[in-house]
Amino acid sequence: MAKSLVERRLIELGDRLKTLRVDLRVADEQLAQLAEEAEESRLRSLVSETPLAERDYREAQRHADAMQRHRLEVSAEITRLERAQDELLDRLMLEHE
Repeated sequence: MAKSLVERRLIELGDRLKTLRVDLRVADEQLAQLAEEAEESRLRSLVSETPLAERDYREAQRHADAMQRHRLEVSAEITRLERAQDELLDRLMLEHE
C-alpha cells in the first residue's frame, strides 16, 4: 500500500475513532441514567406490586439493556479500529526502515 494511502487511511481512522470515543462517553452517561431509572422502577414495582409498576420496570430495563448493547457495540468498534490503526502504523514504520 502506498505511503499516501496509508496516511490517508490513518487520518480517516483517527477521525472515526474521535467520533466513536465521544459516542462512547455519551453512551456511558445515558446508560448510567437509564440504569438508575430502571433500578428506581424495580424498587417501585417491588413496593407497589401492581401490574402497571411491573410493566414500567420492564420497559425501563429494556431501555437500559438496549443502551448497554449499544455501548458494547461502540466499544468493540473502537477496539477494531485501534487494531487497524496499529497495523497501518506498523506498515508505515516498515516503509521507513
